Amino acid sequence: MFESTFTFNCQDKLILVVEDEYDIGDIIEHYLKREGMRVVRAMNGKQAIEIHAAQPIDIVILDIKMPELSGWEVLNKIRQKAATPVIMLTALDQEIDKVMALRIGADDFVVKPFNPNEVVARVQAVLRRTQQNQQTPNRNLIYKNIEVNTEIHTAYIHSGDQKQTLNLTLTEYKILLLMLPHPHKVFTRSELMNQCLPDRDALERTVDSHVSKLRKKIEDLGLRNMLINVRGVGYRLDHPHEK
Repeated sequence: MFESTFTFNCQDKLILVVEDEYDIGDIIEHYLKREGMRVVRAMNGKQAIEIHAAQPIDIVILDIKMPELSGWEVLNKIRQKAATPVIMLTALDQEIDKVMALRIGADDFVVKPFNPNEVVARVQAVLRRTQQNQQTPNRNLIYKNIEVNTEIHTAYIHSGDQKQTLNLTLTEYKILLLMLPHPHKVFTRSELMNQCLPDRDALERTVDSHVSKLRKKIEDLGLRNMLINVRGVGYRLDHPHEK
């Protein structure tokens, strides 16, 4: 796990706030700007997608209940093209919404009503984590037929002379990236949760869902017997005796 041993600066980071309630959006914008960040606003889901595609956004604050396209649809479309960090806003303090946010690839979420200072703190935490990851040397990680290009955040499965892209959510990508350099190490659910899922209210059983989906995507491209469940402990990428 990375340690905060570098100087972090959120000044001039560009935040896309997707919120159709003017008052809430105004409050978030005010508090973010007070910390030196820049803010652009979207009032519906379609506008959010257009803004995200038009300029380099550092992080998205995304309300779930939006006109035109829902927050879920916006998040899914963002994840199809980019690893831009996303913090979800929801008025529904229900476990199903939290689980869905994690499965689709949200980096964190905040439940309404919220303290604006909490939103700012979560933005800073996600940006800090992103900056730490970006300071990791860019290189290709390869194990057996699996390759991860850390520069473009893309994973592949090699089959003969073909290279097929793994269509992963951000969380699935983080799990694979964590396990690939240590394929025989057993990662506990707690380790995977702390290093690959959002900080707040993450559920250990949610890890099982992410790992299961990642395993199926790998198997669908022809590579089997990966992501081994070690009963009562967690998961390893591969059996130690496999060469």
